[in-house]
Amino acid sequence: MSAPPVDGRTPFSEALHYHEFPRPGKVAIRSTKPTATQSDLSLAYTPGVAEPCRAIAHDAEEAFRFTNRGNLVAVVTNGTAVLGLGNIGPLAGKPVMEGKAVLFKRFADIDVFDLEIDAVDPEDVIRFCELLEPTVGGINLEDIRAPDCFYIESELKKRLSIPVFHDDQHGTAIIAGAAFLNAAEIVEKPVEEMKVVFSGAGAAGIATARFFQHLGVRSHNTMMVDSRGVVHTERDDLTPIKLEFACETKARSLADALRDADAFVGVSVADAVTEEMVRSMAPNPLIFALANPDPEITYDAARKARPDAIVATGRSDFPNQVNNVLGFPFIFRGALDVRARGVSEGMKVAAAQALADLARQEVPDPVLKAYQVVRLGFGRDYLIPKPFDPRVLWTVAPAVAKAASDEGLARLPLVDIDAYSEELRSRFQASYGLLSSVTAAARTRPMRVVYPHGDDPRIMRAARRVLDEGIGSPVLLGEQQGIETVASELGMNLEGIELIDPKAQPSTLERYAATLTELRRHRGMTEQAARIAVTGHNMFAALMLRDGSADAVLGGLSTFYPETIRPALQVLPMEPGRTIVSSVYVVLLKGVPYFFTDCAVNIEPSSEELVEIAVAAVDAAQEQFNRQPRVAFISYSDFGSAAGSEPERVRKAVDLFRQERPGIPAEGEMQADTAVVSDLIRNRRPNGMLDRAANVLVFPNLTAANASYKLLNRLGDAEVIGPILSGLSKAVHVLQRDAEVSDVVNLTAIAVADAQRKADRARPA
Repeated sequence: MSAPPVDGRTPFSEALHYHEFPRPGKVAIRSTKPTATQSDLSLAYTPGVAEPCRAIAHDAEEAFRFTNRGNLVAVVTNGTAVLGLGNIGPLAGKPVMEGKAVLFKRFADIDVFDLEIDAVDPEDVIRFCELLEPTVGGINLEDIRAPDCFYIESELKKRLSIPVFHDDQHGTAIIAGAAFLNAAEIVEKPVEEMKVVFSGAGAAGIATARFFQHLGVRSHNTMMVDSRGVVHTERDDLTPIKLEFACETKARSLADALRDADAFVGVSVADAVTEEMVRSMAPNPLIFALANPDPEITYDAARKARPDAIVATGRSDFPNQVNNVLGFPFIFRGALDVRARGVSEGMKVAAAQALADLARQEVPDPVLKAYQVVRLGFGRDYLIPKPFDPRVLWTVAPAVAKAASDEGLARLPLVDIDAYSEELRSRFQASYGLLSSVTAAARTRPMRVVYPHGDDPRIMRAARRVLDEGIGSPVLLGEQQGIETVASELGMNLEGIELIDPKAQPSTLERYAATLTELRRHRGMTEQAARIAVTGHNMFAALMLRDGSADAVLGGLSTFYPETIRPALQVLPMEPGRTIVSSVYVVLLKGVPYFFTDCAVNIEPSSEELVEIAVAAVDAAQEQFNRQPRVAFISYSDFGSAAGSEPERVRKAVDLFRQERPGIPAEGEMQADTAVVSDLIRNRRPNGMLDRAANVLVFPNLTAANASYKLLNRLGDAEVIGPILSGLSKAVHVLQRDAEVSDVVNLTAIAVADAQRKADRARPA
């Protein structure tokens, strides 16, 4: 049975497919200890498990040593206010809670139990959380309607000795507060003198208004507007919470309230604010239109009405995005690491101030490269850090931990904030923003990407995502009716996706056949053979690249690797300075990226070719993924420990590479375990160029490289990205035959970013 329509529209099939396959849901539980032997199991369960049980029974704090409690958060909802969908119930809210779990894990490595409870009565929610306290280190309340959410959180803070945080309230408040502090500084207005109007008196609106007062906004300068107008003292319909913001005023509408106001903060509904209202505000107004996805007034309309305004929204496609993901993962990270008994206003203020301070710092090159900008600096269009700035973790979490320690809320007070910050950086940076930065770069200048196998359902679903996410402009090659039939079966909308059937393009085929004949005449290519060859989708796509009809090609899936790459090699020139095409795979093992090369193209490369392969991998690590390369040339020999032609070939390659890239630390020849274990490489090469494990592994032949990444993928549960090809003058990449939709999207982003770089290099200086 197909899924029901949402709001009368056909459901977005890719979102449903994403949540269903390859296994339902977005999270799973994995063992963190070995369980391969009977000895392992006797430690994991009986009789070994009795020892930590006794230790915890003697001292409850030992639970943080012997269980996962210290890194475990419960995301709790009763489903009464889920996103913009309203009271859809706890079960329908479960995908959102799983999504929250993904964000916790992705940004701060915090484990989550998502708990959707059938409890409309606030007292039942409170009692449930009380009973839950021994299990978790913190509770994230989510999607609970107002005013229940205020009462629930308030009571739990009194009753529990672990952090309780309702993100719908405080997340927006903290991030908006950081932007507000910086915006006030830019317009040179003292916070305590600013008149601030809040539109929306739900959980986020009330919490944000309260938080702004903690930041210095005075109560007599605060005006709240709900769906019935200004919250004033003459109204008789106000709840106790709204009464807190009731003011004596003649203003009755939002338009009245905004007249001469210094700032507007909206967490209400789309189009609530007009350009005329904005024009009535004080000089240099702050307009935070945070309703999502459609703000109270659009960014462009606000700036048009008041060019002197500083504007923030909840959207990622405009400057100053107020995004909750800048807050909750890092607040909980800091709170958990000092075993805080709660989340205080001081801790929230510390988080906002840390974000504000970070935005004033010089933005490092990796962040600039991720967003494809030359400069990004504190100012009207940069009030808060970008969501994928890795520094947020080791800036916000330590600030929160320090505030908890200073206020006496930490069971494990922070001793050295700088040491804690460095520990976080070394622990998390490797996995932070690896693909996110590439995708962000692709979105800055989307390119035209052609997919030779456009009738494959995976390609079609990926193309939909690529277009909708602004990564690129997809072109599907294939028979149009066949593609449309498959799309209909998938329930997928093809609008905006270009379809090209090579066989229905006679003039283009004739032109491409002439080009191919000219290029391959010296290899015996006849005009008749060329006419047949150009009808092949891989060849047609390669020729589209050559004549500028496309910027990148992403092939594979339904053809073997040589069939996909051969046409590109036949019609595209090499990149300047290159003699061969090579590949690199990014292998993510426990969050740490390794660059494996060459796993797909060169069977038995010479010493000179190994150098070219290594240089390409180093460039990929630096330019595409912002990683500092440390290169190991792999063999069966450790620094001359064994004889043979292969170690000699690899040793020669090391010498040549050092001449080519003297600033890059490189060692070899060495065995694979030496390369990836810091202690081994220091012991076996005490005075070598590598003082810790390598992250770029150059294998001596295709068999070793290909087998290594595949074994880690299948047996070591490593995530693999690639192959990423280099050497050609145009962006050509090849998908693995078992690639899934997310793999296609990720490699498309890599292909677009690659095409951007190649276009920039080809442009005259």
